[in-house]
Amino acid sequence: MKINELNTKQGKVEVEAVVKTMEEPKIFNKFGKDLKLVNAIIEDETGTIKLSLWNDDCDKIKVGSKIKIINGYVNEYQGEKQLTPGKFGKLEVLG
Repeated sequence: MKINELNTKQGKVEVEAVVKTMEEPKIFNKFGKDLKLVNAIIEDETGTIKLSLWNDDCDKIKVGSKIKIINGYVNEYQGEKQLTPGKFGKLEVLG
């Protein structure tokens, strides 16, 4: 799939893209546990989308990383489409 083909509430998404920018990690305490969130912008030849990564996935990427999201999910937050590996998906770093 290409980024410009992604729609809100779409599941089973598989995308290859390059990490263009990353925000500083945010730490949340939920249910007595610290959770880490990093938002990044990823890009392919068709466009860009925000990628939300949680916990261990946050440390796997850096700006310039080529990644693949397998079985990802597209949701919407404050009117903006976001891609996430979610509970059932996977992030692979290709290079």
